[in-house]
Amino acid sequence: MRKKPAIQLFFLIAALYDGLLGLAFLVAPGSLFRLFQVTPPNHIGYVQFPALLLVLFAWMFLRIARDPVFNRNLIPYGIGLKVSFCAVVFGHWVMNGIPAMWKPFAVADLVFLVLFVSAARVLKTPS
Repeated sequence: MRKKPAIQLFFLIAALYDGLLGLAFLVAPGSLFRLFQVTPPNHIGYVQFPALLLVLFAWMFLRIARDPVFNRNLIPYGIGLKVSFCAVVFGHWVMNGIPAMWKPFAVADLVFLVLFVSAARVLKTPS
């Protein structure tokens, strides 16, 4: 099966999105919380750990973008990341509210989730 350019492109976009978001929350979390008028957690480590996880996932998405066929086994982990974040944000959004800061990220992750599931289906069967 030859590489799928569209799949490569949106995994590259996902890598840039999660990588830059992770780096932003790693190096300037206070500025982001102030910008969105959200009270930061009582310790910066609560932000730094998930920020570094985003950077790690960005690295994984780059690997998938480089060779989606060979690295298709990594796509379920990306799906799991997106499901987890969407479940938390949309769950709180519906049940008792959540700061607006998190809503655009959840909508973006929902789009990535749909694309990742589509990619997994396309890459499932070799041609």
